[in-house]
Amino acid sequence: MTQIQSEVTRERLFDEFTSVVTETERLLQSLATAGSGEAGTLEARVEQGLASAAERVAAIREKSLEQATAVTRAADGYVRDNAWQVAGLAAAVCGITGLVAGLLIARR
Repeated sequence: MTQIQSEVTRERLFDEFTSVVTETERLLQSLATAGSGEAGTLEARVEQGLASAAERVAAIREKSLEQATAVTRAADGYVRDNAWQVAGLAAAVCGITGLVAGLLIARR
């Protein structure tokens, strides 16, 4: 998953959450000022709104999981296809880390 896709998904999730909170607050304020006859109707609207929001968030979550799975599969395929290059890179990183650690220890 690219950084842009991650940010878009995060923004959509945040927007959905904000929308749910705003709608719930509005409906709860209406419920507080409504008579007992309207209370049942407003309660049903709140429940329906929360169910709808939960479905939208679940859809975003599902899409995010699909994207994460695709990225994981692509990374796995790359590592399998380029095993020696990946091993060489890992060895180089370990070697550089060891060199830096050795230099720091020698300075003392």
